[in-house]
Amino acid sequence: MSPPGRSYKTSAVVLRGRVYGEADRILTLFTSERGKIDAIAKGARRTKSHLAGRLEFGNQVQLGMHRGRNLDVIVTADTEEAHWQRLVQPESFAAASIVIELVDAFCEPDLAQPDIYMLLTGALRTIGRSDEPLAVLPRFSMRLLDALGLAPPLDACIHCGTAFDGAGSWLDPEQGGFACARCRPAWREVLVLEADDMRNIRAVAAPRGRDASATLHASGRAAQAIEALINHHLGRRPKAGVHALEFVRGA
Repeated sequence: MSPPGRSYKTSAVVLRGRVYGEADRILTLFTSERGKIDAIAKGARRTKSHLAGRLEFGNQVQLGMHRGRNLDVIVTADTEEAHWQRLVQPESFAAASIVIELVDAFCEPDLAQPDIYMLLTGALRTIGRSDEPLAVLPRFSMRLLDALGLAPPLDACIHCGTAFDGAGSWLDPEQGGFACARCRPAWREVLVLEADDMRNIRAVAAPRGRDASATLHASGRAAQAIEALINHHLGRRPKAGVHALEFVRGA
């Protein structure tokens, strides 16, 4: 729902942009009040434009907007947090690209999602400051699924509802969750998770402060399972994920 009046202000993160005409850019933004929107920044590609350098990938900005017939127009832009300056390292850029691609892909246009806005800005800030930026992705992914209402039950089998009670489990990506050993088809190759892996996933997925002693780093199998869940709900692998994997393998 658009704000009342023709002029308004909003905080936003720049998700992506494309060239339009000789000097303009059309940007996809994730705003604090309206969720994902497209807007035009007229003259932004001119070197003397007051918008130049502020509407970069991942930057958090305060925008003065004017409602247009087809696209809202960005009139002013002030930097709130310049994430771009901290995302120039390959691993940081790869992690931020995946975070932004997921938000862009999962979120519908013009739908206010303030929890996801806070999750996005927090993730970009953490990635920019982290020595292990890609390690941020499992927690972000689980919190994003939770905010979207897509998070699977983590204490019981998705098929029969039986509590895991310290027993191992396996990932059923086609059902978007975890299942007990009794529900595993004998013929099927699956990702088997030990009890420690499930405890790790629960710790990674927990809201901040729920368990201060729990590590926020995902184990290898836990990270693999979380990635598979994201790919299932997205219907594909994030394009940015391919580049992240190439980076890790080449490191």
